[in-house]
Amino acid sequence: MKPNQLEDRLIQFAVDVILICKKVDKSFASEHLAKQLIRSATSSALNYGEARSGESTRDFLHKMKICLKELRECLINMKIQKRANLLSDLDALEELLKENDELISIFVVSIKTASNKLK
Repeated sequence: MKPNQLEDRLIQFAVDVILICKKVDKSFASEHLAKQLIRSATSSALNYGEARSGESTRDFLHKMKICLKELRECLINMKIQKRANLLSDLDALEELLKENDELISIFVVSIKTASNKLK
């Protein structure tokens, strides 16, 4: 996958998260988790932009690992919301979970490839 395509997917993922979080109820748990989900989803896209302009392979790797951590945080957050029935649009949630999982896989492979270049 080309870097621009991955960036576009991350941006769309962040936008989709924002849109689904607009639909949460006003309970403390819903708002707390929705805000954290938005932070981690947008952070993965923003940090990928930083990674693309990394000053070295080590810098690139460091920023890619941050993206991966943020994506994993998104995944756990959405699973918590799903189990607690905090998000009503289950079809949209399932699509987000699938995309999140695919993005994690892409980052794992990219990190392994870049790590092998350092060896």
